[in-house]
Amino acid sequence: MIIYGHGMIDRDGGPPPWMQLAAVLREQIRSGQLAGKLPSEKYIGQQYSVAIGTVRKAIAALREEGLVRTEHGWGTYTVPPGE
Repeated sequence: MIIYGHGMIDRDGGPPPWMQLAAVLREQIRSGQLAGKLPSEKYIGQQYSVAIGTVRKAIAALREEGLVRTEHGWGTYTVPPGE
């Protein structure tokens, strides 16, 4: 599934960038726009013009919420509803 950056990360105020990115990805997962294997951290970072550390922190938050799971060596995947 390809995600597209929409310039939604506001660096001038509001929540930290990782929280904003987590909110964008969360909405894409819940709407079904983002399903299956997530793109690489590098790709997500490029799409949203954020550092890899920001992407990792956002994905960690989604993992804690149970929206994604990471399989070491294979990647990060969305968790189907009800799983």
